[in-house]
Amino acid sequence: MTQAYINRIATAVPDDDVHGAFVAFADNMLEDPRVQPVFRRMAARSGIRRRFSVLSPNAANTEFTVNAHEFYTRGSFPDTAKRMAIFERFAPRLAQRALDNLGLSADELKGIKHVIVTSCTGLYAPGLDFEIVDHLGLDTSVERTMIGFMGCYAAINGLKQARHIVRSEPDAKVLLLNLELCTLHLQETQDLEQVLSFLVFGDGCAASLISSEPTGFAMDSFRSVLIPETRELITWRIRGVGFDMLLSGKVPGEIGKALAVSGDEVLGQFSKDDISLWGVHPGGKSVLDAVERGLGLPEHALVASRQTLECFGNMSSATVMFVLARLMQQAQSGERGCAMSFGPGLTAETMLFHAA
Repeated sequence: MTQAYINRIATAVPDDDVHGAFVAFADNMLEDPRVQPVFRRMAARSGIRRRFSVLSPNAANTEFTVNAHEFYTRGSFPDTAKRMAIFERFAPRLAQRALDNLGLSADELKGIKHVIVTSCTGLYAPGLDFEIVDHLGLDTSVERTMIGFMGCYAAINGLKQARHIVRSEPDAKVLLLNLELCTLHLQETQDLEQVLSFLVFGDGCAASLISSEPTGFAMDSFRSVLIPETRELITWRIRGVGFDMLLSGKVPGEIGKALAVSGDEVLGQFSKDDISLWGVHPGGKSVLDAVERGLGLPEHALVASRQTLECFGNMSSATVMFVLARLMQQAQSGERGCAMSFGPGLTAETMLFHAA
């Protein structure tokens, strides 16, 4: 059976770092003086230093920026239509930045037969798949697949589909794009748990080339772990005022317990000692701590995930690809890895891989 490889990963984020501005804004939005110090303490312990957004905390509205303070005005947050208009305007620009960073050659462009896009933070049609074809000048017969609304684990499902394609069409190259503008969905609320969920999210995009050429990471196997009786711990619903997320504080604990029980199943014939490349989706510092405890990993195992969280926050489906890109830069031939992302369900999508 043909082996499929993630040959290269390129990443991109918007220009504006908004983490500090968000912390100040959210602190002001919370009206209960007893809640504010709790929020500040949690923000300081978040493990996040920077997050990026298509919304600018500093600039006036221009062709290339949207003023965050005009977009999010207390008492008058934008409706879903306005948020989707910003997505349609800025998502293609961020996609183009990641695609250009991927540095595809003429031969690689000619070999791309499939385009896969994952996103859960915006949608329109004709959509990002068409934008990719136009920007790269791909043959219009290229097959396009949109994976929508699967949350943070969608990239693993995108890789899974790409692997199926390469195994059935060994000469085909697959382009995978994971793009999320999470900061478009801030809600005006006094609920501390909800505000803390907004604290971790940023915007970002990853573009990857997958083929049968033996470079990069070989995708060996995939496994889904659905955690029983956790269906309502992560929800993501389209409402009149943006997309409405519920991210329960119980999520890290449930992930830790599930991995303590199912970790051996995820790793299959390997043990945790066989794995040196851990590509864990940094859903938040507490999530990474729970994975570390649940699998009994050494303290240094999740460095790439913690560094990604620190520099970019949680960019939903794009985030695990940022982690894998970081690991790819340091991986030695033959090293084995495990990638995993978590999302609605509550589900862990996992992938075993090795460095070519």
